[in-house]
Amino acid sequence: MLLEVKNVTVAYDTAVVLDGVSLGVRLGELLSIVGPNGAGKTTLLRTVCGLMSWEREMKRGMRKEVSNIIIEGEIVFEGEPINSVPAHQRAEKGLILCPEGGRPFRELTVFDNLITGAFLIKEREKIRQRLEGVFKLFPRLEERKKQVSGTLSGGERTMLAIGRALMSEPKLLLIDEPSLGLAPMIKDEVFKRIKDVYQTGVTIILVEQDVGVALALARRNYVLSQGKVVFEGTSEALQGDERIRKTYLGL
Repeated sequence: MLLEVKNVTVAYDTAVVLDGVSLGVRLGELLSIVGPNGAGKTTLLRTVCGLMSWEREMKRGMRKEVSNIIIEGEIVFEGEPINSVPAHQRAEKGLILCPEGGRPFRELTVFDNLITGAFLIKEREKIRQRLEGVFKLFPRLEERKKQVSGTLSGGERTMLAIGRALMSEPKLLLIDEPSLGLAPMIKDEVFKRIKDVYQTGVTIILVEQDVGVALALARRNYVLSQGKVVFEGTSEALQGDERIRKTYLGL
């Protein structure tokens, strides 16, 4: 397994967000995580990338009273436990998150946003090659490279977030709700690009609200509900499980 999440629990004081979640991702796999709103999908991605641990440390340093974040369980990446590894070092290892909504640096141009994604790469020629590859996957970003990112459409921001992540040469790319708020035509284009990225050999975890699209892209899936894994299996098995589809996915 490239990534193993072992019995991970995350809670804000007594409010449990993830409850003993375990899952695994194989090298070269496109895995989807689906489930109802509030199931803990985004928290799971943030925990894997070390952002929940970072948030906990930030809260400890604040003077005003805040909720205590409790994190238990084990996360293993490339055979190495990374619970104690800070978020920036997880990124250096190749764990890269594309957050919901893209979240570009709005005052920077598309080009400058992409260059920020290459902060771990020292060789200029390598950066040039990565940029060329991103523009090949996302021609629209090349068209908009001089445009201020805050003026992009929702779909373009999602493409920019993925492109920025690819600049750092991820070993595992975690994409959170890429279709949120997008028009159907734009959504189709975004998912076509995600498929193109996967076909270049990048391992992907996809969290997506459009279950039909997620199942079409991924061969294996996890369903989360109320912080727990309630199903793990192929897209065919999930589509054939009427109880799971009706109870947890509203299908």
